[in-house]
Amino acid sequence: MHPIHDVDVLLLMATALASKRRPAELVEIMAATDLIHGSIPLDVDLAAAFVRLSTHGLVSEQAGRFTLTPDALEFMAGVRHKRKAEPAERLLAIKQELAGYTPKGEGAAIRLATEQISAAILAHRVFLKSPGRNMLVPRPKAAVDKAKRPGQWRKLDAGRRSKS
Repeated sequence: MHPIHDVDVLLLMATALASKRRPAELVEIMAATDLIHGSIPLDVDLAAAFVRLSTHGLVSEQAGRFTLTPDALEFMAGVRHKRKAEPAERLLAIKQELAGYTPKGEGAAIRLATEQISAAILAHRVFLKSPGRNMLVPRPKAAVDKAKRPGQWRKLDAGRRSKS
């Protein structure tokens, strides 16, 4: 698959994140993109990335929702070992794997209008400003001071035996 654009890699990773349990809506993919990258690429670039990834057989559409194809799931399984890596490192690993990927067949092209993608981006931004909670945002980790761990403060005397 040549050339490989950064938007393709980002869209592939966002689709994998958003469609873990079921095919994802476009708004969910935009939320995952924002979570991974910190921003959302231009709608024109995203539309072109959908066409490229779908023609290479990596992304498919099911009733207006998007998911990875079995070939893409197999492809992404090779990248899963980098699970604890930073998002930038994972994107680089996916890009390197994508460079060596040869499509098994040509898939149906997903052609999305830029207005449709812009509406999904706008819906995501509106949702971020609402009091609701984004399920894709990771929970903040509690700061635990290792010096003050909860638990037993003194050790029991192991040499103590009961008198009977």
